[in-house]
Amino acid sequence: VQLQASGGGLAQPGGSLRLSCSYSESIFSDNRMAWFRQAPGKEREAVASINGIGTATYYSASVKGRFTISRDSAENTVYLQMNNLKPEDTAIYYCKELGTNYWGQGTQVTVSS
Repeated sequence: VQLQASGGGLAQPGGSLRLSCSYSESIFSDNRMAWFRQAPGKEREAVASINGIGTATYYSASVKGRFTISRDSAENTVYLQMNNLKPEDTAIYYCKELGTNYWGQGTQVTVSS
């Protein structure tokens, strides 16, 4: 399984970024996908997840109301729209299929003025 996250970069506080995650295949039939992030010196944490048909989502308390997860299953792609970014959102962002241990290369998000 290959996963590739992209779309990161430098944003100002209050700004927006849209991350994309392309995956080569799904292991489980329900194909629940999630975005995680890892800030320097901190453990990796889940920030959002979505079920296989895009009807159920989860957000961590720290991003709820600011981030939106979506997917295009026909294109094997998951997105994370990040609005009203804060410096504490600075991290490397990864995507993965829940229940598996396949991690692709992440994408760096830096929020700074």
